[in-house]
Amino acid sequence: MPQVTYIEPDGRAVTLEVKSGRSVMSAAMEAGLEGIEAQCGGNLACATCHCYVQEPWLEQLEPPSDDELLMLENVAAERRDNSRLSCQLTVRPQLDGLTVQFPERQS
Repeated sequence: MPQVTYIEPDGRAVTLEVKSGRSVMSAAMEAGLEGIEAQCGGNLACATCHCYVQEPWLEQLEPPSDDELLMLENVAAERRDNSRLSCQLTVRPQLDGLTVQFPERQS
């Protein structure tokens, strides 16, 4: 199973084994990680699962959809070039080792 490392707002890194096909967001929520709210449950209707994708992983992800780019305009924390919504990031074997960081605030 691919491993995803989540860096919580306090800097603590948590590595989880995530089943392929699951979203980065759903695994974080199930594990009760800090720094993610996911108020819409992964329906691309909010921006409270905002994360920063660490290098070199950003280039290996599917590009964001127009809808995701629109929602990224509503993030509470600083939007960066590596900002993504974790509900839109689907884990697959090629992403083993993916690292994302949650911002200090989501809302």
